[in-house]
Amino acid sequence: MLTLMAVHAHPDDEVISTGGVLAKAAAAGIRTVLVTCTNGEQGDAPGGVKPGEPGHDPAEVRALRLGELEKSAELLGIEHVELLGYADSGMEGWEANKAADSFANVDFDTAVGRLAELMEKYRPQVVVTYDENGGYGHPDHIQAHRIAVAATERTGIPDKLYYTAVPQSGFQAMFDYLESSGLAEEMGMTEPLDFGVSDEVITTTVDVAEYADTKVKALQAHASQTDSIFLLMLPEEAKPLVFGAESFIRVRGEGPEKEDDLFTGLR
Repeated sequence: MLTLMAVHAHPDDEVISTGGVLAKAAAAGIRTVLVTCTNGEQGDAPGGVKPGEPGHDPAEVRALRLGELEKSAELLGIEHVELLGYADSGMEGWEANKAADSFANVDFDTAVGRLAELMEKYRPQVVVTYDENGGYGHPDHIQAHRIAVAATERTGIPDKLYYTAVPQSGFQAMFDYLESSGLAEEMGMTEPLDFGVSDEVITTTVDVAEYADTKVKALQAHASQTDSIFLLMLPEEAKPLVFGAESFIRVRGEGPEKEDDLFTGLR
């Protein structure tokens, strides 16, 4: 049985960078497994209340976000959701970074062992996670990367390991659209965001345009997290620029220099 495993840090991370490939794989009869490492306690509470503000209850946020994750996974057709249950470390520099039970601070070998057990259980041919910077430096993303790489090396199970990637050309295309439509000026944007990786290092770009609406609905399922509102407020004609393709860097396994399928050579 072909199996795709995605290793993510928080509820909602599964949507933007891998929601399309997960939905596409599920529709093709490939078993899909989502490993979510934390419960997302450092996310927004109802009403957009931030951690440290009056009314932010981590236990309430945990229950809320895990419920949203369940809805998102159902929309994306994810067959198995595995929760490691670690505490959210918060963004870099937050007070939660110092907590002994935060994911970024847990015993590394134990965390690797738990993920390795899941790899042994599901035996995925393909594993997807973040790069060494966690995409943008989030402590939990970095830790998820570290344990995913270590579990891959410990088990030797996945034939292919990929890092999620956002091509710089994608941000340029989005900026060009916003500028041409006048939205860039309204948003105070004078140039594309300095984010993403060079298109040259991307090995794999998967067309998931067919599942763009599904990704939007899955993101809407995480309605408590206000950081996602910008993407959901984009005009319909702009959404394919954000939701229509997903890019990756192959770091383990064989394949052509450029490919359009995570399972190239494995079917």
